[in-house]
Amino acid sequence: MRASMWWQLLLSMLALVSSCAARRIQAEATIELPPPLQWQFYQNSCPDAEKYVRDQVEFYWKQDRTLAPKLIRIVYSDCFVKGCDASVLLDGPDSEKKAPQNAAFLGFTLEVIDKIKEVLEQHCPGVVSCADIINLAARDAVVLAGGTSYPVPTGRRDGNSSTAKSVDLPLQAVSWGSVVPYFQEKGLDVQDLTTLLGGHSLGKTGCQFIADRLYNFNKTGKPDPSVDPSFLSQLREQCPPNSTNQVYLNPDSGSSYNLGKTFYSRVLNHRAVLGIDQQIAANNDSYQIAQRYDASFEDFKKMFGRSMTRLGLVKLLPGDQGEVRKNCRVVNAK
Repeated sequence: MRASMWWQLLLSMLALVSSCAARRIQAEATIELPPPLQWQFYQNSCPDAEKYVRDQVEFYWKQDRTLAPKLIRIVYSDCFVKGCDASVLLDGPDSEKKAPQNAAFLGFTLEVIDKIKEVLEQHCPGVVSCADIINLAARDAVVLAGGTSYPVPTGRRDGNSSTAKSVDLPLQAVSWGSVVPYFQEKGLDVQDLTTLLGGHSLGKTGCQFIADRLYNFNKTGKPDPSVDPSFLSQLREQCPPNSTNQVYLNPDSGSSYNLGKTFYSRVLNHRAVLGIDQQIAANNDSYQIAQRYDASFEDFKKMFGRSMTRLGLVKLLPGDQGEVRKNCRVVNAK
């Protein structure tokens, strides 16, 4: 009887592995890759590259769970400026790191990327680009934060320039009408926008970024009327005027640093922290997507992975441009 139970367990595990592999193959088949990206680009040159990245991300995530939202944020901060070329990692007196929009993930997060690169250089010198490390590490962070694994094509090239003035990421409150075309310029759509905003179920924001919603919405001297009154009171307690405190983007699950199931429910009930998140409920297409994700957390996790894959395809350097940096902080010596 015991042998039979173990055999059934083994069969179940094999079926699960086969199912995951089938879903991955299906996901890969539905995404058209721009050059120079490929699936399993390092299969011959560094076959264990993804394992090296995953092991390091897991090791450091166990020390500091805030690593997950910061690694996810770096993909956006890198790809939306000059494209996915790891220019955000370059040091310099006027590099992208110096832009105020990128202050949130400096320090420990970049040290983790340095360590990943160090390990890869030990095993496969000059092979794995920093731009690929960013995307692979973010995928592993999503999984550790309770998300679903998703395919990451590789073969990106690293850029050789970085300037703070090139960073045009929104710093203050923005309207839905301006964000949608901003995403469309990058080849992403309303579904990607609505889905990627679900990443705000992780991490914190500074009170200075929501002060207008709480006290002076659109310079009216009044709070944002879309905020639930009881939630407004809670936020005002945490963020008195001129406060530099931080608040969780999803108060229900923030302290766990896991993707929370209630993000879209909060949006639909006017209890989102950020104004851009609350605007999901004010537009028909995004409202319907939010309803769908609120009804199925598994659907959201699957689509979040899809949108992260699409985000990693933005404006890639051709294969004959750029380089594979030996140190993610500096361009290679000529």
